[in-house]
Amino acid sequence: METINWSDLSFGYMKTDYNIRCYYCDGKWGELEVSSSEIINLHMAATCLHYGQESFEGLKAFKGKDGKVQVFRMDENAKRMQSSSHGIMMAELPVEKFEEAVRKVIRLNERFVPPYGSGASLYIRPLLIGSGPQVGVKPAEEYLFLVFVTPVGPYFKDGFKPAPVCIMRGYDRAAPQGTGTLKVGGNYAASLVAGNQAKEQGYAAVLYLDPKEKKYLDECGPANFFGIRDNTYIAPASNSILPSITNKSLQQLAVDMGLKVECRAVPVEELATFEETAECGTAAVITPISRIDDLDENKSYVYTTDGKPGPVCEKLYKKLQGIQTGDEPDPYGWTEEIL
Repeated sequence: METINWSDLSFGYMKTDYNIRCYYCDGKWGELEVSSSEIINLHMAATCLHYGQESFEGLKAFKGKDGKVQVFRMDENAKRMQSSSHGIMMAELPVEKFEEAVRKVIRLNERFVPPYGSGASLYIRPLLIGSGPQVGVKPAEEYLFLVFVTPVGPYFKDGFKPAPVCIMRGYDRAAPQGTGTLKVGGNYAASLVAGNQAKEQGYAAVLYLDPKEKKYLDECGPANFFGIRDNTYIAPASNSILPSITNKSLQQLAVDMGLKVECRAVPVEELATFEETAECGTAAVITPISRIDDLDENKSYVYTTDGKPGPVCEKLYKKLQGIQTGDEPDPYGWTEEIL
């Protein structure tokens, strides 16, 4: 293996040694299989290619200063994949088989787990696709579940530093009664054009408004949104937001730090009242927002001008990262030691 500069990793794909696969056919799931190939053999009429029967997850494994490797809240990822599968009529993978596959793929690729203190982690990507052929809008009868891993650096290149985002009303990430609450590829495809335009203008991401009325905050393209005001953690709630495991974890930490937590509809005008704002998700963890530019209304909401994160975001980030790497105690049972 070529020498990896662990502290200079981007958030991208790197070939590793093995992936895990499992096939669903004849109404049941098979055994886990180990593969060293990066290629899947897929029927040209597979439903994932034609009708969007596809769901994926993202989670991370971390190496602690004691050299032990642990994974964060994989049971929640397994349950969310089941929810996504139910939402687009795919065979639901048992939680136990999901967790077994994650443990196995980490152990087989142990040499790719970044060292403690590098700022990098082992990103784990479970994927479930409709592999059976159909010509006609109906669910497949066969499915492929696979898990691969890749070492990654921070999702946003500047890491835990405030970054600007923008509001664009001309784009929606998901429909009001559509697949917004599911982790399916179509939602991300819908965010590519706006996301690319935002990046060309120097923004880290787009903050979407609700797709029905454009009155309330929804979420960012790659992550959930939250704001801090008056010792309160405020997170938008709607039927088009993906339930983030990181957001859920941060809310628990916020309560234990003495903050109140509110999950509710958040009018866009409320942006002017927040002391801190941030994106959060598995890939980004927490990315504080320096300012939000409403490009349609020609308004700007500024949260920091010195390039430093706010105190609440910083405290939450350090606490969550500490639990993930084993530097902080885990009273919640969120982590599992793998190696």
